[in-house]
Amino acid sequence: MVHQYQLNGYNIVLDTCSGAVHVVDEVAYDIIAMFESHTQEEIVAAMLEKYQDRDDVTAEELRACIGDVQALKDAGQLFTPDTFADMAGTFKERSGDVVKALCLHVAHTCNLNCSYCFASQGKYHGDRALMSFEVGKRALDFLIEHSGTRTNLEVDFFGGEPLMNWDVVKQLVEYARTQEEPHHKKFRFTLTTNGMLIDDDVIGFANREMSNVVLSLDGRKEIHDRLRVDYAGNGSYDRIVPKFQKLVEARGGRNYYMRGTFTHANPDFTNDVFHMADLGFTELSMEPVVCAPDDPAALTPEDLEIVKEQYEILAKDMLRREREGRPITFYHYMLDLTGGPCIYKRISGCGSGTEYMAVTPWGDLYPCHQFVGEEAYKLGDIWNGVTNTALRDEFRACNAYARPECADCWAKLYCSGGCAANAYHATGSIRGVYEAGCELFRKRIECAIMMKAAEEAAEEEA
Repeated sequence: MVHQYQLNGYNIVLDTCSGAVHVVDEVAYDIIAMFESHTQEEIVAAMLEKYQDRDDVTAEELRACIGDVQALKDAGQLFTPDTFADMAGTFKERSGDVVKALCLHVAHTCNLNCSYCFASQGKYHGDRALMSFEVGKRALDFLIEHSGTRTNLEVDFFGGEPLMNWDVVKQLVEYARTQEEPHHKKFRFTLTTNGMLIDDDVIGFANREMSNVVLSLDGRKEIHDRLRVDYAGNGSYDRIVPKFQKLVEARGGRNYYMRGTFTHANPDFTNDVFHMADLGFTELSMEPVVCAPDDPAALTPEDLEIVKEQYEILAKDMLRREREGRPITFYHYMLDLTGGPCIYKRISGCGSGTEYMAVTPWGDLYPCHQFVGEEAYKLGDIWNGVTNTALRDEFRACNAYARPECADCWAKLYCSGGCAANAYHATGSIRGVYEAGCELFRKRIECAIMMKAAEEAAEEEA
């Protein structure tokens, strides 16, 4: 499968199954578009007619170009057949019941009252609760017990707002460190916070122990304070930004992410990204809101067109910033075209419900944080393990080839079939397709590949 598009002056040809990216001139671009469905003479005639005003487009040059395209095809870098379907289920089957990561919901409560919160202000459609040290300790033991021969294990501290249970977070980290050597494991911790309770103790401990910190900020003050408010209705921007800046500075400007959500109120989200950059933050992420279609925050079809334009604006501006020596990172544009995930990982997806699970304050297991509170998606608990094996098998079967709608999608080996939670919330099935999400994902990948092409071109010119 081949995907062709033009962006920022580049003619880009992506060979989906080999991963090869070709940046070509407009004549080669047109030849490739006709290559599989026309004879050589038909292509030559069409090109001579289209480019009749160009002296450099001759029949001889066109045949040479066609020969180059054929050589790329013969080398497995163009029009590569899709031979991966039979592999789709094997990666998760080979990994067995090994668990490598847990999302610990240490706090099912929050000190903010964000209207778009998928977690219902931290309650996840249930009761407010804090995870006890005993439950958290058992969760860490469960992870060790079910991690097989894996050395590196990941634990995310999540909520609600995890800083509302900060002492337990610290105790759990300290306990996990005592278990590393005897079990030959190494823990990597991540903390996600809205910032309201950040103080010197949080900064010091997080910067020692957390491999990554995710900081929730929606961008411009008027945008952020529109939805991210406390229970008195007051915006949180002025209270959290100085704390975020202090934490990031103490962290050396590394291993963190500003994580924002854009809604119907700001489909022009690049202005929020640029605002965060102006505040001194360079590691940035902005996610489209996921909510019911009738929610006032929901993105409309008109919004989606604006958002796609914004992704292009962002990519071009990031290239400009790179040239000027003041780069920023955007999470969705992080793409490794040479040493990225292996084909098995690209087919099988994120591992939710199999090698990655969420743990509630009571010790229940769910496929990921976005399923918590959905009783039908409870997998088991940290004492008895996964008892709903049929549900685990359903998640194990989720991959880039599990959905008929994905069959002809050029981006399926980049999204791995997409997010099961988004599919469920959009369609009621983890095997459904969240079409709006797919549309935006494809645009992001086009932008990310274009940026790689631009970087390659800049290196060649240097």
